[in-house]
Amino acid sequence: MTVTMSDQDKKPWGGRFTAATNEFVEQYTASIDFDKRLYLHDIAGSKAHAQMLAHVDVLTETEASEIIKGLEGIQLDIERGDFAWSVSLEDVHMNIEARLTDRIGAVGKKLHTGRSRNDQVATDIRLFLREEVDLLCDGLLSLQKVLVKLAEREADTIMPGFTHLQTAQPVTFGHHMMAWFEMIERDRQRFVDARKRINVLPLGAAALAGTSYPIDRAYTANLLDFDAVAENSLDAVSDRDFAIEYCAHGTLLMMHLSRFSEELVLWSSAQFDFIDLGDSFCTGSSIMPQKKNPDVPELVRGKSGRVYGNLISLLTIMKSQPLAYNKDNQEDKEPLFDTVDTLLASVRLYTDMLDGLQVKKDVMLEAAARGFSTATDLADYLVRKGVAFRDAHEVVGLSVRFCIENNKDLPDCTLDELQQFSDVIDDDVYKVLTLEGSVAARDHFGGTAPNQVREAVERAKGRMTK
Repeated sequence: MTVTMSDQDKKPWGGRFTAATNEFVEQYTASIDFDKRLYLHDIAGSKAHAQMLAHVDVLTETEASEIIKGLEGIQLDIERGDFAWSVSLEDVHMNIEARLTDRIGAVGKKLHTGRSRNDQVATDIRLFLREEVDLLCDGLLSLQKVLVKLAEREADTIMPGFTHLQTAQPVTFGHHMMAWFEMIERDRQRFVDARKRINVLPLGAAALAGTSYPIDRAYTANLLDFDAVAENSLDAVSDRDFAIEYCAHGTLLMMHLSRFSEELVLWSSAQFDFIDLGDSFCTGSSIMPQKKNPDVPELVRGKSGRVYGNLISLLTIMKSQPLAYNKDNQEDKEPLFDTVDTLLASVRLYTDMLDGLQVKKDVMLEAAARGFSTATDLADYLVRKGVAFRDAHEVVGLSVRFCIENNKDLPDCTLDELQQFSDVIDDDVYKVLTLEGSVAARDHFGGTAPNQVREAVERAKGRMTK
């Protein structure tokens, strides 16, 4: 039995069809549940398109004005919660267009002249992502300001620096925070650069080949503040590189935050006890009343995995698509939206959490004093006295073994004890064996000396304005 379509069931594209869409197919292919969040961008693009059609005399000024007022009314309906989204109308575009026709009559049907849902959705996503990049970059700047404030405050705070998670050399906590600043700065600059490729107008490409109407794409681009117009109609509707690039940069950002999270988890543990995270960013245990769990950094560390997965999803969606648009592209939005939301939330939480971070200076200093963190300074001292580096390395190794056997650290050794390994060692050696002397000696661009940290902070303040 053939199922025929009533006027009520008929889609805007239904003229070709004699049977209604299978109900389950309708639900399976609809995107309205997630793409309705693009309504602001869809309406903005439609208003600009109507203005352009009037500009080239495809619509009258009166028709364009009527369409624009209708769209603004629909926006108010949506914002008031008075808009009934319909799965049968598939997506945000057809829902808004159908409501527009209901609202203003036949003139509403003229809005789609010279465009397709293919270039329409590509425009919507670019408008959306451009806005989200700006919000994320603002968030990253706020995070950087907190890192700079911490670095400036803790420029003299000594802590152990690690390689292989083993005590290596003393550094300052301020220097450590500026390392994170550098990572976040690279992230921010990547997003700033990606915005240039996001901010390209696809509207006017129509379904894939352009349109026979005398459109003015530069005029539309100007209305919507796009920097450029997509040059090839096939590429314009099928390109999702910009979304993939955003997600790729997002994976790097989340990788950085995940690494940072690992340090915060370690540092806040009883075994390290370097820092105290605010109670507002931790939770307790349902069975162990003494516990204070660093849930926020742990969850950020965990959420890096979903952002990585979203990137792989987008790459896989696109990997075998022929030109031009394919329905596969409907699947681009959920991983993109999830990445956008995860990045914004993670950066915001990190900014607020670090702003209240308490540093336990005495514990850090005591930890830096363990593990022979000034051993390299002793080797450098010997080299300056004329000892070849490899010979100096062996002298220090023997000295460290002596300390281990006698349960002491290098600064605790007497001069006689040190001189048994090299007779060039003199009283001045104790200046380099202190933690303060060690960090102060790294007094060069990029070094951990406190005055270098303060200079890096000042440079960072200038870089954040760019």
